[in-house]
Amino acid sequence: MARAEQPLPAQQNQDAARKAKGFVTPKEDQKPQCARMLPKRVLPVIFLPGIMGSNLRMSEQRQRHLGKKDNIAWRPDVLGLSNVSGAAAQSPQARQLALDPLQTTVDIYQPGGRTEVSGDERHSNVEFRKSFSSPTLTDDPATEEKARTAVQKARERGWGEVLFKSYGGLLQQMESRLNNTFADGKLRQDWRDVVGVVPSVWQSDPSLPQKALTEEELKKVATGCWFPVYAFGYNWLQSNGDSAKVIAARINCVIADLSGLGYECNQVVVVTHSMGGLVGRALVHPKFGNLQNKIAGIVHGVMPALGAPAGYKRMRAGFEDNGLVLGGTESIAAKVAGNYGDEVTAVLANAPGGLQLLPTERYGNGWLRIRYQGRDLDAWPKQGDPYKEIYKIAGKWYSLFREEWINPAGLPPEQGGGTFKRTCNYLDLAQHFHNLIADTFHPASYAHYGADHKRKSFSEVVWEIDSGCADPEEWRDWPIISDSRQGRVELVRWNPLRYNKALQPYGEEMPSPVYASITAASAAGDQTVPAKSADYQLRSGKLKAVFRQTGYEHQSSYADPHAIASTLYSIIRIAQQASWKS
Repeated sequence: MARAEQPLPAQQNQDAARKAKGFVTPKEDQKPQCARMLPKRVLPVIFLPGIMGSNLRMSEQRQRHLGKKDNIAWRPDVLGLSNVSGAAAQSPQARQLALDPLQTTVDIYQPGGRTEVSGDERHSNVEFRKSFSSPTLTDDPATEEKARTAVQKARERGWGEVLFKSYGGLLQQMESRLNNTFADGKLRQDWRDVVGVVPSVWQSDPSLPQKALTEEELKKVATGCWFPVYAFGYNWLQSNGDSAKVIAARINCVIADLSGLGYECNQVVVVTHSMGGLVGRALVHPKFGNLQNKIAGIVHGVMPALGAPAGYKRMRAGFEDNGLVLGGTESIAAKVAGNYGDEVTAVLANAPGGLQLLPTERYGNGWLRIRYQGRDLDAWPKQGDPYKEIYKIAGKWYSLFREEWINPAGLPPEQGGGTFKRTCNYLDLAQHFHNLIADTFHPASYAHYGADHKRKSFSEVVWEIDSGCADPEEWRDWPIISDSRQGRVELVRWNPLRYNKALQPYGEEMPSPVYASITAASAAGDQTVPAKSADYQLRSGKLKAVFRQTGYEHQSSYADPHAIASTLYSIIRIAQQASWKS
């Protein structure tokens, strides 16, 4: 009978490919210690989350201002269900102050730091599934000096920086499966949903035909290479161009650190979700990340390639619950982000990053419409410039911004108080960013996204004037009497220029109110990004493969088996083309 063995954690020390480090055991323990040497080649996988997917902490100054006992600005998966109602009850003022791009930063794990601020207690959202196994993430022996657990190692790779309830499953799938491909020369069973499968099963677009991945292809990629998975949060309130610069510096550090340990690490693979796709595209643009040669390829998941009209809808009507059960990840995020337009506007009108999710010039004309009795009274943009024709139009009942919602905290400009003028400056920044990355895609880009007719999305925003009113004249200038903040406004049918400021007409009684409402989403997509926007990746002619999928909602897309399978397939195809010196 073979004697039992005691495996050592995979070695990741200086000159790790040639040296092993054991640990002390009692005399009675006769089991040999078996070292596992990681291959010399390493291709890190860097995951970038979507908007609201990175955990943020606030400055000490803002924490004192708000009188908070902790510095958490945004961490919905740690807040937990017991705190959702409290977070949802926050006023627009509190939201504006807590989620201020000038007073927030990513909540990065710091080993040995104060646990309530940056250590294990704060990053306790990272938990492994029972089935999780990776040779690169294992517990150190208890006798080792400064021993770390597998979970702590994952936190050091940034896993606690992101919304783990949404992304933890994906991170574990990539880490476990990419580093466990074959056992005793045989393909592991959990790769059977990828290897040998015709990619049309995952709804690959036939205009970019893909071949099934063979066992031999996977073995060639996996032999002599390992794939540590990282998650890099970014401040989603700030410009995505600025985020790309920060992420680029962190990627350079990963490459340098692994190279310093004796491995060959020349490039990384980037996997994104939603807004993270915009950051990913900026990573390879010379004016932002400038990492064209250090990224082997990018996998884009549910990216709003041309923005999404849902951004307009949410700033006027709040986040929709999409019929989700309270307690789901999306429900928590929506409640904390804001169920009402004034709550969302107080944050996003002051956030350059959030404004970069609005439809771009390339989205097209006529996506904002005013309708009455089945006919359009008008639609914008007309000249292809939504920034000038929609976003910067002030004082109309259908304007994107209600100016009184921008700075509910009443902060003076010198303390970061928002104004409509500052928001317009951020819109100029968004337009510039959109134009710079419009044609920017890594040459080894792959994408998957929802094109589901059952997951209705806003490909346009339609304000419907109630048909009960008389024929609407001068409708553009009707003043708002009340606003539900969820997409329904009460208007008065007159031209305010002809009457006094007290809304009392000269010698006449006040007309009956008129109501206008934003109609429900009606286009194919994923309940957030319409296929019209995501399809720009397919139309660009610059991607290697595009998977137009069905069956999932935007935030939880990476819980879908087809999204996971197409992502793993794409990573392996990218790895086939990675550059190595030896």
